[in-house]
Amino acid sequence: MEGNNKSLEQRLRNVCDFYALTQRLKNLIRTGWKRWNVESDRLESVAEHVYGTQMLAFSVNSEFNLGVDIEKVILMLAFHELGEVVIGDIAFIDGVSKEEKHKKEYEAVLKILELLDDKERIINLFDEFEERKTKEAQFAYLIDKLECDLQCKYYEEQGYITLSKKQTGISEDIRKASLEKGETTFTGMWIGYEREKNVYGSSTFAKAITDYILSNPIFKKEGIDKKL
Repeated sequence: MEGNNKSLEQRLRNVCDFYALTQRLKNLIRTGWKRWNVESDRLESVAEHVYGTQMLAFSVNSEFNLGVDIEKVILMLAFHELGEVVIGDIAFIDGVSKEEKHKKEYEAVLKILELLDDKERIINLFDEFEERKTKEAQFAYLIDKLECDLQCKYYEEQGYITLSKKQTGISEDIRKASLEKGETTFTGMWIGYEREKNVYGSSTFAKAITDYILSNPIFKKEGIDKKL
């Protein structure tokens, strides 16, 4: 292996440098929640989003018996936001095309992974996630979206965001369109927009989960605590 030529000191330096770089995601706040003016003193970080997608992926695969390689999915989700260490969190309302965002992220991922010998495996997983041709990549993509839906539900249930309040940027156009359609909740607007854009495709589990999110309280303390 290439790593056999490295000194122990270099190996230790690479491990610690890689860890230090990835820790930046703990302090990188998800841009979308800033843009939507979520009125909370503490907004979700990119690292928290990554953790959320992994826990959600495991539970969905468990309950819906989807037969995906869950270890591969978990690893894919662990690295799918890695490029944001360098480029930051670019939201869809920032006006950056998907192609340009992917190019920036890919270059950033390559740069970060140069520290590690096992980089080819992660680069391949990053590519697989972006191309969405395998069932694991398609599943991971839907999980990434569903985690945002649940986070949106959390902010709404906590009273940090409402549909009645004017937002900023392109979100205001989406808000007005939803109000005109008779939507009354922020989460309903959010999921409705994604359905309109066919984000979930023909996924039955995604439809079932989003239907449940829209119809039930999720984060109310009294509801969760009854299960503990």
